[in-house]
Amino acid sequence: MRILGYVIAATIFEAVGDAVMRVALRSPYALPGRVVLFVLASFLLAMYGLFLNLAPVEFATVTGIYLASLFVAFQIVNFLFFRHVPSAGVLVGGTIGSNQCTRSTEMGRHRLPKSEF
Repeated sequence: MRILGYVIAATIFEAVGDAVMRVALRSPYALPGRVVLFVLASFLLAMYGLFLNLAPVEFATVTGIYLASLFVAFQIVNFLFFRHVPSAGVLVGGTIGSNQCTRSTEMGRHRLPKSEF
């Protein structure tokens, strides 16, 4: 369960950091306001890298669950920040891709101790 927490935290940091960076790039605010947004985005993306690398497992072992959770996180953040509702095609494609990703993680689980995932 601890590993899953690191992966989920990393995906949240990545999705929110990316959204804040997009806001900073397109922001009508004056330069000082944009600099604050760039610094915040950089901090969030650094936290993403930190949490992903602190996870006590090789990244290849959890790549499937990472990609599936990243898809979900990006859709939620896109809605919250930009009010963008994903199309049916995005949801169907993402569901199929997420299903395949979690299956690959399921197959690779035999490499992890049961108490770790």
